[in-house]
Amino acid sequence: MGAARWDGIIAAYREFLPIRPDTPAVTLNEGNTPLIPAPAVAREVGPNVEVFLKFEGLNPTGSFKDRGMTMAVTKAVEEGSNAVMCASTGNTSASAAAYAARAGMSCIVIIPDGNIALGKLAQALMHGAKVFAVAGNFDDALRIVREVTAQFKITLVNSINPYRLQGQKTGAFEICDVLGDVPDYHFIPVGNAGNITAYWMGYKEYHSMGLVQRLPKMMGFQAEGAAPIVRGHVVEKPETLATAIRIGNPASWKLAEAARDESGGVIDMVSDEEIVAAYQFLAQQEGVFCEPASAASVAGLLKYARAGYFSKHHATSVGGYASGAKLRIVCVLTGHGLKDPKNAIEFSPKPISVPATVDAILEHVTLERR
Repeated sequence: MGAARWDGIIAAYREFLPIRPDTPAVTLNEGNTPLIPAPAVAREVGPNVEVFLKFEGLNPTGSFKDRGMTMAVTKAVEEGSNAVMCASTGNTSASAAAYAARAGMSCIVIIPDGNIALGKLAQALMHGAKVFAVAGNFDDALRIVREVTAQFKITLVNSINPYRLQGQKTGAFEICDVLGDVPDYHFIPVGNAGNITAYWMGYKEYHSMGLVQRLPKMMGFQAEGAAPIVRGHVVEKPETLATAIRIGNPASWKLAEAARDESGGVIDMVSDEEIVAAYQFLAQQEGVFCEPASAASVAGLLKYARAGYFSKHHATSVGGYASGAKLRIVCVLTGHGLKDPKNAIEFSPKPISVPATVDAILEHVTLERR
């Protein structure tokens, strides 16, 4: 028997989305991404722990942005728009360009010059977007987009577009549908802060409808060099190798703080070294290749586990960790590793150049004979 057909998040969750019943979805069949058990990560966290990776890198353009973009572009078409525009550190541009192409719309993308991973730039260009590289950072790019879309008939599709968050909240629905409940903790990278906001929105909606009986703690992690929420002020020149979260003034700052406070969670930061360690660990121990920014969620989990956070905090909440019931943790991996080939090569062992002989290979490896 074949699996049921999946037609994208709007078809799956239309009743939860602000869209007319007769509006056709602009979709690439996004969503339905796997919730992958991560036993190696769980062993690092402690006993009686289950860790799952919500691998959003398996969306059509390779990142979670597709969830929001199907809604943003569908609503743009519904409202009669024929063009979209965004600022981007990469993933948004790739997604906007793809969904605009699907809808037969034009797309304008503003990126910070030199600060976008090549895999993402290649996607935006290939999908036919008009890409402008500005001498500035993401926040400069977003300022330009805000000004242009306020003056001209073109739809802004960054996460300040409310329909983006409506689409992204479906990731929380999928987690609940698979687990049959919410996780105890939800770890997630934080850049422009829309995704932590959207997941919290999704969990609250399922809870309000009685589809789940409790709520998770939202655990967001910024990069140390781009951590305005943690530091409490705008970072004028954010710096991190995790380009997807290199943002100094998040558009959803206050909403992310609300998600943190309402859930009893945290927004903290991890260093680039911690991000790279988690990035390598996931690829080498779990077989999951995500982009560096994605690994911030797992870097945060490992940092907190090693500091004894769960022993101190979880025992007093839902039991689990101390009582013997399994502590259930979900880490969102926001994008695929092929988005950023430069960092993948930089932080991996290099190919070994040898003559084309068996003996040359055997000098470098130990194999058991048949």
